Parts: sequence; structure tokens; C-alpha cells
Amino acid sequence: MIIVVYLVILVAAFFVLVVRPQRRQMASHRALTSTLAPGDEIVTSGGVLGTIRDVHDDIVDLEIAPTVVVRVARGAIARRLSPAVDETPDAENRTTDDGDTT
Repeated sequence: MIIVVYLVILVAAFFVLVVRPQRRQMASHRALTSTLAPGDEIVTSGGVLGTIRDVHDDIVDLEIAPTVVVRVARGAIARRLSPAVDETPDAENRTTDDGDTT
């Protein structure tokens, strides 16, 4: 009887620690690939960076250099690059270094 309890605990732990996070990751990847649009900057699972030029059903045309376009499977897209934020420090957030090391 105690073995059955241990088995149930083991199955529950496996579900909580492995299956649920994997499902969440798959859902977020599915959401990412369904919202791709021309002009998005992405990274493929192989590490290739590029800009999407055209989106087809299962294929994406990816520009990796000027006039160089490759076809990539949608499933091979790992993440979308967020646009670089050009922040300039505010005057009140600046600190000055007076050179004092003591």
C-alpha cells in the first residue's frame, strides 16, 4: 500500500516539475510563431539573426544580410528580438566621480 502512495507522489511530482513547464513553453512558442510579421527581428534556434521579409504557412523568408534572403521553418524561430531601447541618463540620475578612493 505504501508503494502505491510513493508512486502517486512520484507521478504528481513529475507532472508538476516536467510536464506543466514544458506545456507553458510550447504555448509561448506557439504564440510567438503565430504573431510573426514582416519587419520583426528574430533569432533562429541555430543562432541566425535576421529580419522577416515574408511569412508563409510554415515558412518564413528571413533577410540575414542586405539582399540575402533565406527560407526558415517557423518552428526554427527561437525568439523575437526586442527593439533596442535608446536611453539617455537623466540629469538627476547621473553621479559624478570625484576621484576619491578613501
